[in-house]
Amino acid sequence: MARTGSKNINAKLVLLGDMGTGKTSLVLRFIKGQFFDYQESTIGAAFFTQVLSLNEATVKFDIWDTAGQERYHSLAPMYYRGAAAAVVVYDISSIDSFIRAKKWVQELQRQGNPNLVMVLVANKADLESKREVENEEGEKYAQENGLFFIETSAKTAQNVNELFYEIAKRLAKASPSRSTGMNLHNVTQPRGRRLFCCSG
Repeated sequence: MARTGSKNINAKLVLLGDMGTGKTSLVLRFIKGQFFDYQESTIGAAFFTQVLSLNEATVKFDIWDTAGQERYHSLAPMYYRGAAAAVVVYDISSIDSFIRAKKWVQELQRQGNPNLVMVLVANKADLESKREVENEEGEKYAQENGLFFIETSAKTAQNVNELFYEIAKRLAKASPSRSTGMNLHNVTQPRGRRLFCCSG
């Protein structure tokens, strides 16, 4: 039952980050409560939806989980364009993935929409013994760039729900208070594709 005065928000969310950082595992843990030790690489992008109910709003996430391989990088703008939230993921046991995450943040800042809710996620917190990126390092970078920072583990479920609830809360705060069911992402058709036409 919708609470009175609660808003309906439809928000496009994109996950970006290097291959193997656990983007898909985070989404599956959030949506299905599942974790697989071996997760096949995403080809291009995978699409999921999930609804979160907060006191002040109901947020429907359209989640685009993008492939981390370099060869798919050129497709990324297609997915983050018009996004309400972007989750940039790195693996705490890989300094390379942290460097790559910074590049994603810079790209989003260049392209992006000024109202984008951006989150830096340090995933695989369960690999403490193999840690290459200190918590403070991630936190400091996030602070300097105005990002929300959180350490997660898709394997143990640490902070996974918190991550998405925090995004939902920030989107609810940012959206107009009228209960309009407004779309936070634009739903324009791809250019050049006419859905119907007419001969005069």
